Amino acid sequence: MSEERAALPSFGRGLSARLLVLTVCFVMVSEILIYAPSISRFRNDWLDERLSTAYLAILALEATPDYMIDPQLEIRLLVNAGARVIALRTPDGKNLIMRGSTPANIIISRQIDLSDQMPTTLIEDAFEELLHGGGRLLRVRGQTPQSGDAWIDIVLDDTPLRQAMISYSWRILGLSILISLVTAALIFAALQWLLVRPMRSLTQRMVDFRANPEDMSRDGAAARRSDEIGVAEREFLQLQKQIRKALKQRERLAALGTAVSKINHDLRGALATAQLVADRLAHSDNPEVQKMAPSLVRALDRAIALCTDTLNFTREGPAKPEYSRFPLAELHGELGESLGKYLNGTAVLKADFAQDFTLTADRAQLYRVIHNLAENALQMGAHKVAVRARRDGGKIKIEVADDGPGLPPKALQSLFVPFKGSARSGGTGLGLAIARELMRVQGGDLKLAANDATGATFLLELPDRQAA
Repeated sequence: MSEERAALPSFGRGLSARLLVLTVCFVMVSEILIYAPSISRFRNDWLDERLSTAYLAILALEATPDYMIDPQLEIRLLVNAGARVIALRTPDGKNLIMRGSTPANIIISRQIDLSDQMPTTLIEDAFEELLHGGGRLLRVRGQTPQSGDAWIDIVLDDTPLRQAMISYSWRILGLSILISLVTAALIFAALQWLLVRPMRSLTQRMVDFRANPEDMSRDGAAARRSDEIGVAEREFLQLQKQIRKALKQRERLAALGTAVSKINHDLRGALATAQLVADRLAHSDNPEVQKMAPSLVRALDRAIALCTDTLNFTREGPAKPEYSRFPLAELHGELGESLGKYLNGTAVLKADFAQDFTLTADRAQLYRVIHNLAENALQMGAHKVAVRARRDGGKIKIEVADDGPGLPPKALQSLFVPFKGSARSGGTGLGLAIARELMRVQGGDLKLAANDATGATFLLELPDRQAA
């Protein structure tokens, strides 16, 4: 099955575009959070300015002896102050008022005291004015620095206030967009240089390496950066070298395995013929032949076993598991029969589990694993091999424990490595490697649980498919 070549995404779908959009969005969110107190402050300053203008307008009344001015001048002062009515109350009890042509029975929509405003109240009033203002009359009360302790009340139309707030909002929006774009561009450029560009280059090298792992022409130089990107690039270069080395070794091993398989196949046939001849020689009447025949038969048996193990290991891998539910006691009985030549009265194969213990696994593969472990133990001089089984945390754990001399330290260094981890003299080291492979193909594992001078214990773990 052919694999599609991976391609880097375009700018619109890549990390760069997403980074740019997110930066703009985050800056706009920050501007929105700043806008709320800003618009409330603008409204409060606008009303303070109207109070100051109104105070200057009503001072014209104090300049006259009878606190009366020309009606036309009064109207002009009110229009200039942007108010319908202006009232001034001084600390000495003096009350002045400018009404112009405004009737006395006007309807006031809202009253605002600028001397008693909380930040939350300012924000709420500002948004209320934006959403529902326009065409209403407001009564605003407060003090200005020019008036000292005097209090000023004015009645004004809120339409100019709402229009000024809307105009201010548009200016804030334009400024926010400009700031967000400039900030996004700067952040984008910095991250593009520090993060996106090297990540894109590293990703492209991964894509090229996956397409052709043996092509060394596209390997870049080792990065000099000391940050995480530099570490990732250097580690990727080391990974490339290790994978190429492993691929070359695998290619050599594959060729060697093919050759060894062919040689073993022919050699096993020749050894089988030699074994037949050795069996006939064992029945010879010649005393010298009878004396040498057993040694010859054992040597041929070991050679045939070596060829068989090598052929099994050089296959593509273990067959796909065929799961079935079976009692472990039946499997244990078959093991006792196959190991009968070792169980001669002094050695025993003990079943240390409940007789009704059942499990779901590949019976043939599990038989091979336990048989290999038990046979190795008996060959090394064990007198008792115990098979224990239990369920623990969704797993089935089977222990194969013996009372032999234990595994030598040299074998522990590469216990499950083919051709290296032999636990007994003359062994190939393939048995344990194949056994672990058979366990892992079923979703489990094979481990050495204990080892000392009193014996060794191997632990077989399998998923408890019956419980699942």
